[in-house]
Amino acid sequence: MQLENKVCLITGAARGIGFGIAQRFAAAGGRIAVADLEAKEAAAAAATLGDATRALGIAMNVAEEAAVDDGVAKVVAHFGAIDILVSNAGIQIVHPVEEFPFAEWKRMLAIHLDGAFLTTRACLPHMYRQGRGAILYMGSVHSKEASPLKAAYVTAKHGLLGLARVVAKEGAAHGVRANVICPGFVKTALVEKQIPEQAKTLGISEQDVVKKIMLANTVDGEFTTVEDVAEVALTFATFPSNALTGQSLVVSHGWCMN
Repeated sequence: MQLENKVCLITGAARGIGFGIAQRFAAAGGRIAVADLEAKEAAAAAATLGDATRALGIAMNVAEEAAVDDGVAKVVAHFGAIDILVSNAGIQIVHPVEEFPFAEWKRMLAIHLDGAFLTTRACLPHMYRQGRGAILYMGSVHSKEASPLKAAYVTAKHGLLGLARVVAKEGAAHGVRANVICPGFVKTALVEKQIPEQAKTLGISEQDVVKKIMLANTVDGEFTTVEDVAEVALTFATFPSNALTGQSLVVSHGWCMN
């Protein structure tokens, strides 16, 4: 199998896109560490993927340095290595720029950008020692494009491109690749929450939010699926050489084409 016994740490993996990637990686033979904010939810998700030799659930607040370092140490102690990191944990908060509370701006960047940095920094020494590794950042079409009300999210997702490119250059000598997955709108709880919020803020119907904002620029009016994103993640995780590093791949039904 493509990920036979590879140790895969996935943050924000108790549900949504993270859990979909965990399922796909487990099916490909990977040993999965499900990291999420709540230990109980992480453990429950891990239990669906296999026994303790195949899956582990851990609590991890990716915005807290000690929590990340401790969580990565637990994964290495349990499985003996970390081969693949998927930095996926994220939230969404929407406001016009002039009304964006600074505390919420900082929270968004802490989870998306600090979390990506902290998990990367904690995993790299283990990957460098073994001479191999793959790091995947969960970007977005908003790594390439902007949308109203999402200043913090767009800023954070753009920032992941820069981080991935630096890690790709620094990691190449150690066999470590870094890439960014850029999904369009995936109908997870995160997106479901945005629909009524944007409808209220913009003064339009929820149906119009979906058709005229979220999916207006797709080629077929369809949401991207969790399975679509998981397949892209598997491609990045298993690519055999440094030929594919420092890159971003958009999976969005044509929402974004750059």
